[in-house]
Amino acid sequence: MKKLSLTLIGLYLLFLHGYSQITQHYQDIFQSKPLKLEEINLVTSYYTQNGTHSAVTGGGTAILGTGFNAITLPGSEQLNDFSNMLELKFVGYGETGNRHTILAGLGIDHHTAASQKYISPTGASKPEGTRVYPSINWTVENLEKGTEVGVGTYYSHEYNYSSFALDGHVGYKNKTGGEFGAKVSAYFDQVSMIYPTDDSTKYKTGTNDITTPLDQLVIKTNASRSSGGGVAYYGATSQESSIPTASRNTYTASLSFSQVVNKSVQLAILFDAVKQDGYLGLPFHRVVFANHLERIERLPSSRTKIPIGLRLNYFIGDNVIVRSYYRYYTDDWGLTAHTASIEIPYKITPFFSVSPFYRYYSQSATKYFAPLYQHQVDAVGNPKETYFTSNYASSAFSSNYVGIGVRSAPPGGFKNSYLASLEVRYGHYVQTTDLNSNVISLHFSFK
Repeated sequence: MKKLSLTLIGLYLLFLHGYSQITQHYQDIFQSKPLKLEEINLVTSYYTQNGTHSAVTGGGTAILGTGFNAITLPGSEQLNDFSNMLELKFVGYGETGNRHTILAGLGIDHHTAASQKYISPTGASKPEGTRVYPSINWTVENLEKGTEVGVGTYYSHEYNYSSFALDGHVGYKNKTGGEFGAKVSAYFDQVSMIYPTDDSTKYKTGTNDITTPLDQLVIKTNASRSSGGGVAYYGATSQESSIPTASRNTYTASLSFSQVVNKSVQLAILFDAVKQDGYLGLPFHRVVFANHLERIERLPSSRTKIPIGLRLNYFIGDNVIVRSYYRYYTDDWGLTAHTASIEIPYKITPFFSVSPFYRYYSQSATKYFAPLYQHQVDAVGNPKETYFTSNYASSAFSSNYVGIGVRSAPPGGFKNSYLASLEVRYGHYVQTTDLNSNVISLHFSFK
C-alpha cells in the first residue's frame, strides 16, 4: 500500500512538472513581444545614360521657328541619377502569436538631365531635380496557419510630380510548398503643368485659330527657371504663385502563385491588371509635325495594361541556381512587349557568390507614336490625328541588359560587425533607338 501511494505521488508530481513545462512553453510562444529593429538595408546606386531622342525636343534634334528666329534644340537624352534608399525592418509578436513586420523606407534621388533644360528653348530651364519618397508597410502573419495580411502607403515628390499610394495584400502558404498572393494598389498622382516656354496660343489650343478660347497658357515659372515669371495670356504676363496641376490615377490588381515542384524546381505564375485614367502625358513633351507645326503630346485619358509573367528557378546541386523569367505585356494603346531574363547565382564558397544576368526586351509602337517631323497635318495645316506623341518610350524597339552581381555574407558578419552582407551589382543597357546606359549599385544589409 505504501509502495502504491509513493507511485501515485510520483506520477502526480511528474504530471505537474510536465504541465508546468507545457504552460511555460505556450506562454513563451504567445507572449507579446514588442517590435524590435531586426534588419537595416541601405541601397545606393549611380545611373548614367546617353541617347539622341529626347521627348522634350520632339524626339530628336528639332528646329523651332524659321529664318533668323530659328532655334536648334539638341535631342540629347544624357542623364545622371544618384539614388539612395534606406529601409528599416521591425519585427514583433502579438499576444496570439502572430508575427508583425513593419518596413519603413526613405528614398532620395537626385538627377541631372540635359534635355530638361530645353523646356525653355534658350536652355535656361532647371536641368536637375530631386525626388523624395518615404514608404511604410505593415504585415501580420499567422505562422501556424500560413496566412498573412498587410497594408502599405507610399509618397513621392519631385518638382513637377507628386504621388500618393495605398495598397493591401494577402497571402497563404500551404504545407506542400505552395504560396498564393493577392495585392491591390491605387496611386493618386498630380502632374505640374509646366509647358515649354516657347508655346504660343496656337501651340496650346491645338488649332491655328488664335481666337479659340481653350488652354492658352504659357507657363513661365521658377520651377523651370525661365524668364518672365507667371502666366502669359496672349502675351500679357500676370504673376502666379502656383503651377496648375492635372491628376493621374493608377489602379492595380496583382495575383501570384508559386509552387515547389520538387527539390530542384520552383515555379511561379504572375498576373497583373492595371487601369490608368487622367492626364497620361507630360506637358513639356513636344511634337513637331511634318510642316514644323509645334504641339505638346496629346494622349488618351485612359489606359488598360495586362502583363502576365512566368518564373522558373532550377537548383543545380548546392552551388548553382538558374533563375529564369518571361513576361508578356499588352495594352489598349496598341503596345505589346516581351521580356525574357536569366540570372545564374553561383556560390564560390558558402558565403561568397557571383550572379551573371541577362535580359532581353522588345516592344511594338503604340498607335499614337511617330518620330520627329513624321506626324501629318491636313490641308489647312492642323494635326490629322486626335492623339500624338514623339516620345520614344512609345516607339518600337528592342533592348539588351547584361551585368553581374557579387555578394558576400560571412557568418557573424564582416569582422563580427553588424554588417551582415554586402552586394555589388553592375549592368549595361543598350536599346536599338541608340539609347545606352550603365548602372552600379551597392546593397548593405545590417542585422
